[in-house]
Amino acid sequence: MPVPVPFLDLRAQLVPLRQEIDAAIGRVVDSCAFVLGEEVSAFEAEFAEFCGVPYAVGVDSGTSALHLILRALGIGPGDEVILPANTFIATAEAVSLAGARPVVVDVDEETHLIDPELVERAITPRTRAVIAVHLFGRTADLTSLKTLTDRHGVHLIEDAAQAHGSRYRGQHVGSVGVATGFSFYPGKNLGAFGDAGAVITHHAAFRDTLLELRDHGQKRKYEHQRIGTNARLDTVQAAVLRIKLRHLESWNAARRQVAERYGALLRDSEFRTPAPLRPGEDHVYHLYVVRHRNRSAVARALQENRIGFGIHYPVPVHRTEAYAFLGMGPGSCPTSERLASEILSLPMYPEMTAVHIERVCDVLAEIQL
Repeated sequence: MPVPVPFLDLRAQLVPLRQEIDAAIGRVVDSCAFVLGEEVSAFEAEFAEFCGVPYAVGVDSGTSALHLILRALGIGPGDEVILPANTFIATAEAVSLAGARPVVVDVDEETHLIDPELVERAITPRTRAVIAVHLFGRTADLTSLKTLTDRHGVHLIEDAAQAHGSRYRGQHVGSVGVATGFSFYPGKNLGAFGDAGAVITHHAAFRDTLLELRDHGQKRKYEHQRIGTNARLDTVQAAVLRIKLRHLESWNAARRQVAERYGALLRDSEFRTPAPLRPGEDHVYHLYVVRHRNRSAVARALQENRIGFGIHYPVPVHRTEAYAFLGMGPGSCPTSERLASEILSLPMYPEMTAVHIERVCDVLAEIQL
């Protein structure tokens, strides 16, 4: 029987690092500094240096990262924040948690990322920010977005929850927006052993505000300067992330090799593979997403052949029940709605072998569509 191919194999990544990670977790246990211990500040410094920015603030999730960015910018009730329809719902949830209104726009047909022309049309006097989502590991058009946000006097925020280590015009994501949010959910290119996240920024005052917001609004214990929340990064997660950060570049390089092999094998197939990168763009392939008009048949064949897959995302933000109040009916974002019915994520992780990739593509080639 052919060997199954998982959608993601976290064990393959863990095994070579197990001894080092066990030792790091052991040091945290010995210290009993489980909340905001030394490993947190060490990871923040190392992650900021990796990203090429002065400051990083560890938080408990990618959702909190975006939420606290909005809070730190003073965005709240009466304000609007523009974001793409094709994204994980957390991008919109962060806006709602801040008390602002999400304004959902469609995406570019080829890149699947937010369309700057549609962003500009959506800006109103109530617009305070635009969130550029670097989806699937591919960088958004930050040049166009920065130009229009500067012209209209609104903030540009980067959502890099799926783009750890990705670059735009040679610099790591996070170099253009006022701040950038990351998720370290276990399956991400840089994943923790649970929920975790971070915000990076160039601005010291912004960093200081985030430090207060993540810890009940206090600079020092019981000195509460503002209404904050509990969004602190656990020390154990920081210890794990410090070790894995050292391998991120090599893991991303391996992901690009997997993507290149997929692209070569699927070149003459019926599947639409990721569009070629435009000047300045990068892709770290958190997901390898293909399109097919008969996705249900593709999914069924993969399942029957014990090959993992994902669908990211089956319902655009504006068509979810949670955001029905936006009043955006079918056809409001036609490209995102079409993508939602056609896209499928193939297995993607750095440790994939040529045998795994070829097996996936052989099954795709044999599907009767």
